Amino acid sequence: MNKWSRRGFIGAGLAGGTALVVGVAIRPGNPVGDLAKDAAFDGEQLVNAWVKIGEDNVVTAITPHTDMGQGALSTMAQMLADEMDADWDKMNVMSAPANGDYVSSEMARHFVAPGLDLGELLEPTIDGAFQLLAGSMNLYLTGGSFSIRSTGQKGMRVAGAAAREMLIGAAADSWGVPASEITTEKSQLFHKASGKSATYAEFAVAASEQSVPAQPTLKSVDEFKLMGTPAPRLDIPSKVDGTAMFGIDAKIPGQKLSYAAVLAAPVPGAKVATLDDAEARSMRGVTHVLNLGEFVAVVADSYWHAQQAINTVTATYTETPTDNLDQAGMFKIFDAALNDAGDEGGDGLVDEGDALDAFASAATKVEAEYQVPFLAHAAMEPINCTVWFHDGEAEVWIGTQSPLRCRSAAAEVFDVSTDDVTVHLAHMGGGFGRRSDANMVTMAARIAKEVDAPIKMIWSREEDTQKSAYRNATTSRFKAGLDETGKPLSWDNIFLFHNDPADAAYVPYYDISSQRIRAVNDVELPLPFWAWRSVDHSQHGFFVESFVDEMAHAAGKDPLEFRMSMLGKSPRFAAVLKKAAEMSGWGSATAANHGRGVALVRSFNTIVAMVADVDMSSGSPLVKKVYCCADPGYAMNPDGFAAQMEGGIIYGLTAALYGDITIRDGAVEQSNFHDYQMLRMYESPEIVVEIINGNPDDIGGGGEPGTPPIGPAVANAVFNATGIRPRKLPLAGQSYSV
Repeated sequence: MNKWSRRGFIGAGLAGGTALVVGVAIRPGNPVGDLAKDAAFDGEQLVNAWVKIGEDNVVTAITPHTDMGQGALSTMAQMLADEMDADWDKMNVMSAPANGDYVSSEMARHFVAPGLDLGELLEPTIDGAFQLLAGSMNLYLTGGSFSIRSTGQKGMRVAGAAAREMLIGAAADSWGVPASEITTEKSQLFHKASGKSATYAEFAVAASEQSVPAQPTLKSVDEFKLMGTPAPRLDIPSKVDGTAMFGIDAKIPGQKLSYAAVLAAPVPGAKVATLDDAEARSMRGVTHVLNLGEFVAVVADSYWHAQQAINTVTATYTETPTDNLDQAGMFKIFDAALNDAGDEGGDGLVDEGDALDAFASAATKVEAEYQVPFLAHAAMEPINCTVWFHDGEAEVWIGTQSPLRCRSAAAEVFDVSTDDVTVHLAHMGGGFGRRSDANMVTMAARIAKEVDAPIKMIWSREEDTQKSAYRNATTSRFKAGLDETGKPLSWDNIFLFHNDPADAAYVPYYDISSQRIRAVNDVELPLPFWAWRSVDHSQHGFFVESFVDEMAHAAGKDPLEFRMSMLGKSPRFAAVLKKAAEMSGWGSATAANHGRGVALVRSFNTIVAMVADVDMSSGSPLVKKVYCCADPGYAMNPDGFAAQMEGGIIYGLTAALYGDITIRDGAVEQSNFHDYQMLRMYESPEIVVEIINGNPDDIGGGGEPGTPPIGPAVANAVFNATGIRPRKLPLAGQSYSV
């Protein structure tokens, strides 16, 4: 075996040139040397960009994603290991280093040109173009339920298959036998005729010198050994024994940290006008009080001292256009915008048939308007960031969904190149979209720059709840026309704020001949928007599936049967809905004061149907049981996928029942968990999940699709129990009578 060392690898990488590297799609041109210095260490050999093998025969999958508890890194390692025939008991996984070579061209394609297909010959060129675009967009991102369905399916599997073929090629050259006679199993190579065998580690260096196969052969579903199984997560042991490092655990060896607490302006856009910080400056441990315009920072020798001191600071702020705005006033602005748009305004998103004519001639007309409020992310680990600028370079310690965005933020503050910024990645105690922002890096870096010392900045729960960015509040209006038999003829929907995914409001699976959907975007939000778990699906799931229920009621039909009647051309949707109905015993009698509601939503390419059983005895919804059937195409780790459905349901149910960020005098009213309530243990329903593996060639995500259907399923159950139709969220606190 060749000598193992980082220096040795760099030499091999340079000698091998660009041919060594496998990208998310195989392509030439990746800088192997640059990857090796950050991704491989002494005793490890990088076989390609996404695979390294240790002297101990441990195979490590290098994933361009980070961990916020979703388990996706383990599943991507599972996909790579299966294609590589790696030993799962000696498998490891890590997030890729935060450099521009690990951006996702597939994510750029998703954002810019989803569905683009110019043929196999042009694919390398197209992929290269999107790789450049991804670099310019800093698209090393964890979100959008993207990890498994894109990076896993199009990157990790390809990288694993390529690494296996490179290892076989190296062994074939060494043993002087045909590659076709070599088999692999559990990270070992075998040549039956000669009786020779070797570990992957023995040929890792030689494999890295093999040409990368342009199109490695992927396994078919019937050849899967690990994919499709509930392989245990690789991150669990460290989270159980407490050795897992989260961002808030950051320490800098040999350096004493200073701690920063912050106080931002309550109304977005305002700046500090006057500041009284005399008491703070006199308090124990305080070294600095900084007025940084948009916010004040107190720096001390501990976070406790910093936070206690910032609590004594008083400030006044400059005026803003929204200083006098309250919640009711905001929705009046929304109403006025939709009124101004009328029947013809807004940006046309879908226009099939003649929805206006069909509505005008319909036997039954249904109209409804729905509202949802702003929502906070409420990640359990407080938002934090540690920054140290020294010797002309910056180091950042953080749990983040977007490492390159963090790198750019620090570079901008310190006025250095991104190459002069190192991001040390840590686990996240929840993200839900919040940690795809990098404003915490900007703030921490500005403080560190002022005090010229390593700083750990921690946002208090109150600061993050009141002065962050939010899932937007919005209003959506519907009109539908039904014929004499109750068959839907037209669907007309207009709503405010069109974010992502672009098709979140679309309902192509429902067989309604005339569909028109429009969005109004020229309205200013009083609070900043940021992506929240499932993004626009989180509100459109509630809007659409509540309105479908209203249509069913107007048609005098059972809500399930009504939906099934519109799914004749969408058999996968029908199968999911039918299975959820069977699981729940749909049609059977419910207990007194109980209601049963159903919802069907496709998001991030996964179809999910839910039935919720709700107890309204107390006059407020208590969800007793949720039946969830999902078709993600193929669940690479059924246990992990089911866990994501369960997590998505709890997160979405919390929002549906309690989530409510409201504004008064332009500022957020809520401040902590006492007035931004989470679901309690006793309120958490029993959840039953079934998975349909319907289409392994077109898989969907798992992290977000569990969230959108739960709100409408519960709202429809409330209507079933009470006859009162909820058209606003949150559901708790509204007036219901049983």
